[in-house]
Amino acid sequence: MHASLLNLVILLGTAVLFVPLTKRLHLSSVTGYLLGGVLIGPWGLGWIPDSKEILEVAEFGVVFLLFLLGLELQPRRIWELRYAIFGMGGLQLLLSAAALTAAAWSLGLEFRAALLCGLVLSFSSTAVALQLAEERGLLHTEAGHKGIAVLLLQDIAVIPLLALLPLFGAGGQSSLHLDGREAVLALGLVLAIVLMGRPLLRPLFRVIAETRSREIFTAFSLLLVMGVALLLNAVGMSLALGAFIGGVVLAESEYRHEVEIDVEPFKGLLMGLFFIAIGMSLDLGPWLRESARVLELVVGLLVVKLAVMGLLAKAFRMHGHQSWLVAALLCQGGEFGFVVFGEVLRRSLLDPALVDLLMVVIASSMVATPLVLALAERMTRWRLHEPHALPEPTPSVPASNPVIIAGFGRYGQVIDRFLAGNGVRSTVIDHDPAQIELLRRFGHQVLYGDATRIDLLRAAGAEQAKLLIIALDDADATTRLVDLARRHFPDLPLLIRVRNRTHAYEMLERGIQDFERETFPAALNTAVKALLKMGFDRQRASEAARLFHRHDEATLRRLQPVHRDQEKLITAVEQARLDLEQLMNAETASSREIPS
Repeated sequence: MHASLLNLVILLGTAVLFVPLTKRLHLSSVTGYLLGGVLIGPWGLGWIPDSKEILEVAEFGVVFLLFLLGLELQPRRIWELRYAIFGMGGLQLLLSAAALTAAAWSLGLEFRAALLCGLVLSFSSTAVALQLAEERGLLHTEAGHKGIAVLLLQDIAVIPLLALLPLFGAGGQSSLHLDGREAVLALGLVLAIVLMGRPLLRPLFRVIAETRSREIFTAFSLLLVMGVALLLNAVGMSLALGAFIGGVVLAESEYRHEVEIDVEPFKGLLMGLFFIAIGMSLDLGPWLRESARVLELVVGLLVVKLAVMGLLAKAFRMHGHQSWLVAALLCQGGEFGFVVFGEVLRRSLLDPALVDLLMVVIASSMVATPLVLALAERMTRWRLHEPHALPEPTPSVPASNPVIIAGFGRYGQVIDRFLAGNGVRSTVIDHDPAQIELLRRFGHQVLYGDATRIDLLRAAGAEQAKLLIIALDDADATTRLVDLARRHFPDLPLLIRVRNRTHAYEMLERGIQDFERETFPAALNTAVKALLKMGFDRQRASEAARLFHRHDEATLRRLQPVHRDQEKLITAVEQARLDLEQLMNAETASSREIPS
């Protein structure tokens, strides 16, 4: 069997085994991935002895994670967070580095080595923090927003730290004159992407969407994420930060929700592989040789970073329980530490034994973070006297319009215009790129994509909406959407467009009473006009239409139980026609308004 395929089977099997196990123990999936990686790595069963190749691929999990995070943060939101990014984030990095440098110096390290260790250990893990925040529903709370701000500053700070590494060498000579040009180039490229990205990407997305090919749209989404990340990485920025900027560019695009849905599965899988690879790279040698020392260093790192972040959260006037949570999210060492320490080893700036020890400390702090966060949550509940759970986080989408219209062809447009004329705003879901562009110009809140996807319905605000109008022209898609909405949003009222009587029977079988047959009103209106041209009085024609409509609706519901039995249906339809003739004759006999 091919070695790569065997490794893939082992990795997937590890995830499938350990994540459900840790979930049953009320632990984070991150813990499961890390422990699984330790088991199959060189210090466990040794099934996959080398984690470097896997880690290089899995690092794109962090890239996708930052891209999706960028999609959630419009430029306006980034501007609102500027004080948290550069204020709280900058102070966190400086104070943590100062405290950790002092601790390392007190333990006997030479000052330059202590400073380098303090700087590297002051970084937190973007992957661990955001994954835990997502799992615990903290991304859209105050703790999540402030944590994201701090992590963004750290991602930015990695670039100058790598540039300054030569200063920690024996000669102390930096290559900043070269890196300064790269910094200017990077800044120019970022500005170009931000300013020109949306005008260029919108028509490109429209062309891709017009192919009606889901796999091509997904391929373009992946190309966009990795392309922007690699482009900015070529000028010295981290892959993750480059992907984040790409996400921000698309944050206000009407295509962002479809892109988010396409990228999400790849992010989840690669993030899992990333944590497994981290677990595999964990060197247990120091734990076996000097477990007490490693434990002291891990606890010391966690305590210092908890204290610094907790004090900063208080200084920036965060709510008491949120300050505990953000401190717990950011208390670990970061994955960038592995990158920086790798460069440190290459330049021989520190003793390899010390670097190995500190890398074990970083990885161990990642393993411990879910436990620290669980403890912080327990303390929070106790302090708030909440017997069950933390307050619900702010929804990940803005407050939705009260009505969602799925499908915006001729049928949906009439509904939207009528509602808007009466002061009722709608959110539109449609898969026609031309319609999307037109609606955007007219200021509609519109999402591109397949309305039968649960993620897109949630993005449109189905959990808060008061009504879902299904105006799709595809009967099968309508039925799928009805089943999806009834299963996931049972309290959401539905109004449904049906194509014909057969489709109406399917709705009745599902207990749906509120539907409209798309051609019935227009056909009945045409029939009334036919009577008028034949000489009937307007009142008589209108009354005949009213009787026919009432009779037809009653017949539709009466025939539903037998509509699948052809013989019974024919008999029932014939009887219904006779009943209609008798009803009309009786009305004619009682009326004096009969044409001569």
